[in-house]
Amino acid sequence: MAPSQSKQKRLAEKAAKQAAKGKPGGAPADGTASTTTGDSPAGSAYGSSVNTPLTNTSAATSHEDLTSMAKLQIATDRSAAGVLVSDTKGRDIKIDSYTLSFHGRLLIEGAEVSLNYGQRYGLLGENGSGKSTFLSSIAERDIPIPEHIDIYLVSGEAEPSEVNAIDYIVASAKAKVAKLEARIEELSIADDIDEVALDHLYEELEEMDPATFEAKAGSILHGLGFSQTMMHKPTKDMSGGWRMRVALARALFVKPHLLLLDEPTNHLDLEAVVWLEAYLSMYNHILVITSHSQDFMDTVCTNIMDLTPKKKLMYYGGNYTTYVRTRSENEVNQMKAYAKQQDEISHIKKFIASAGTYANLVRQAKSKQKIIDKMEAAGLIEKIEVGKPLRFNFEDVGKLPPPILAFNEVAFSYSGKKEDYLYKNLSFGIDMDSRIAIVGQNGTGKSTLLNLITGALQPCEGTISRHVGLKLAKYSQHSADQLPYDKSPIEHLQSLYHEKYPEKDIQAWRAQVGRFGLTGAHQTSAIKQLSDGLRNRVVFAQLAMEHPHILLLDEPTNHLDMASIDALARAIKEYEGGVVIVSHDFRLISQVAEELWEVKDRKIKNLTKEDITIVDYKKMLVKNSHDALEKAKLFSKNAGKGKA
Repeated sequence: MAPSQSKQKRLAEKAAKQAAKGKPGGAPADGTASTTTGDSPAGSAYGSSVNTPLTNTSAATSHEDLTSMAKLQIATDRSAAGVLVSDTKGRDIKIDSYTLSFHGRLLIEGAEVSLNYGQRYGLLGENGSGKSTFLSSIAERDIPIPEHIDIYLVSGEAEPSEVNAIDYIVASAKAKVAKLEARIEELSIADDIDEVALDHLYEELEEMDPATFEAKAGSILHGLGFSQTMMHKPTKDMSGGWRMRVALARALFVKPHLLLLDEPTNHLDLEAVVWLEAYLSMYNHILVITSHSQDFMDTVCTNIMDLTPKKKLMYYGGNYTTYVRTRSENEVNQMKAYAKQQDEISHIKKFIASAGTYANLVRQAKSKQKIIDKMEAAGLIEKIEVGKPLRFNFEDVGKLPPPILAFNEVAFSYSGKKEDYLYKNLSFGIDMDSRIAIVGQNGTGKSTLLNLITGALQPCEGTISRHVGLKLAKYSQHSADQLPYDKSPIEHLQSLYHEKYPEKDIQAWRAQVGRFGLTGAHQTSAIKQLSDGLRNRVVFAQLAMEHPHILLLDEPTNHLDMASIDALARAIKEYEGGVVIVSHDFRLISQVAEELWEVKDRKIKNLTKEDITIVDYKKMLVKNSHDALEKAKLFSKNAGKGKA
């Protein structure tokens, strides 16, 4: 059989290089390997041989310093152990007996980590169970993973610098291409050529396609919400949220062997979320994501990894909906098997107890006991423990007669100039029975609208009327960042409200944080040791203490797990006051919104009055996203669909 076209090309390249160097071995004339060096991916002290610049560390920091810092961090905060059992030259990753702890608390024990090339995994687990710590452990190679597997964890913002977003991304792509070419050259001139490895490298190089770098980078940034002007703006002039998008765009562009995304939809608007959903659904390397969005995981994931309360990783084929169905069926079957086994054991024990002292019955009793002993030795079927449903609870508030808040012909811009108006001619009312969800692209003024409602901003034109007794409480995307990290949740609430509620004792404060699912050690642990999702619950507990008539929630689902989102939705439904939500989470909007408002073209459009639901709105965004991806030719080859 004749060699393949790619092999013929490699043999020709090898012969040409050997002739040029004038020596038969193909080694460089100076006798050293031809390699290039690059920084580790974000949070990865032990970065792979093919990687991209750091996401959240200055490029001026030396690799040795980063390694030392990371080792110190690992030694003091995180500890992991396990055995790599997958082929060191292969594309899959398998680690046996994986154990992980953080701040001395055991998170995962004796689990199997199994990641297969071409699969997209959704990582599930309760808030505080250790999902983010697990991703960091894999990214930082606590368990050594082969160097040919480049790992990228998006865990921080792109550096503020004079470089614009396009050039920032293209520089990373060029660095990866240089790595691939150096590795190809190294393997091509080896005496014993690894054909499979070379094919994989050529496949990656072809997929990168250097000729399309700038166009592809622009298409990805556009999908994540960047205008042409913003793409060419220096990163130092961008907010943290936009620099986070730049870091995400770079990760999507370089397409690492293993891409780890921890809540990638945070900081994105609905349109960008839908675009990212469509893009990742075609990711054809290895992807592991955490997400609070059922829709997102249904579209993207081919497999689910469930970090259980027993500190194990359980694997399910299919997307999130399939996982829920399969897990439910498994639990029903397990409970049936458990009940049957317990009945059998009970029957045997009754026989043994009734055997008395008759010799023939005693012999039978001993034989029956051996049956039970064998069952126990093999491991008894475990009873399914049904956890207590998570509940959030906003306290009752006194009613105010409408109208309690009204906008009349309001216009606003930060500069005060008419040509800069974000809004003009706004007129609407909000009452205690309002359940409003606000959607729209980032930068159109959704958060600004909430600040106008609270009075933090004043209109340039028109009037905003508020009931004299109106109390508002606002949750913002950065509320959790403003918590005192050295205090515990109980200490934090006590410090804020002990003068207002001097009669409350420690049990009363425990009950207050317990209303939002913070129990046990989480109530007394320093806030800095809590997960992002648990910190958000502390903020909700604080908001409830304000007894507001209207709750303003700006992206409240960021970092929450799905059980927490459902609990928040139930709490909003039961809450007696008004609610205004800015959110990219279809799950929450579909459960609580009675009105859907879109912010667009300096106006607020009531989509509900036009019979447009959140489902209709998403369908429109999905079509637009797929059209944009097709036009930009960003769909990956050989990628399986996530939808079941």
